[in-house]
Amino acid sequence: MKKWLPLIITIVVVYIGYSWAKGINNTAVVNQEDAKAAWSNVESAYQRRNDLIGNLVKTVQGAADFEKSTLTEVVNARSKATSTTINAGNLTGASLAQFQQAQSGLSSALSKLLVVVEKYPDLKSNQNFLELQNQLEGTENRIKMERDRFNGKVNQYNKHIKVFPNSMLAGVFGFESMDLYSSNPGSENAVDINFDFNKKE
Repeated sequence: MKKWLPLIITIVVVYIGYSWAKGINNTAVVNQEDAKAAWSNVESAYQRRNDLIGNLVKTVQGAADFEKSTLTEVVNARSKATSTTINAGNLTGASLAQFQQAQSGLSSALSKLLVVVEKYPDLKSNQNFLELQNQLEGTENRIKMERDRFNGKVNQYNKHIKVFPNSMLAGVFGFESMDLYSSNPGSENAVDINFDFNKKE
């Protein structure tokens, strides 16, 4: 029996080490995939906003004398925002900043459009326009919620791979920390798309 004891101890130690490494790796994989899925939800929320803006532009185009330059600016910003995408496997600070910059450009153009609408009483009372405006407001809230969820998932993943002793194996397994989504400076002031459509001209 004594001659088998070193072998048994070695097997037990190897098994414990394997289970520990497997646990670290599998948890990191799950957390990383959850973060990627959360990013997909962020993109989905932005896509909903882009779709609503497309419908909003069509509604506004019905006002024949509406400023064409304002509409062109929104259409161009929307085109840029929809063409700026990020591969979920490459969520770097630089790619997130590029994505945010494109979305901020669209937010700015949309804000300008909605300010100009104030000069068009018929458009302001258009039920289609009012409904789209309400949906946009709800979508902005959804975008914030999905970004917060994404940051929560990234934070969970980053903590898992950075705490000791997990940090010793994270690099061996090829896990790197992910960047959090952060807004552009000054974007803490939300785009105001809530207007008083009943005020007298």
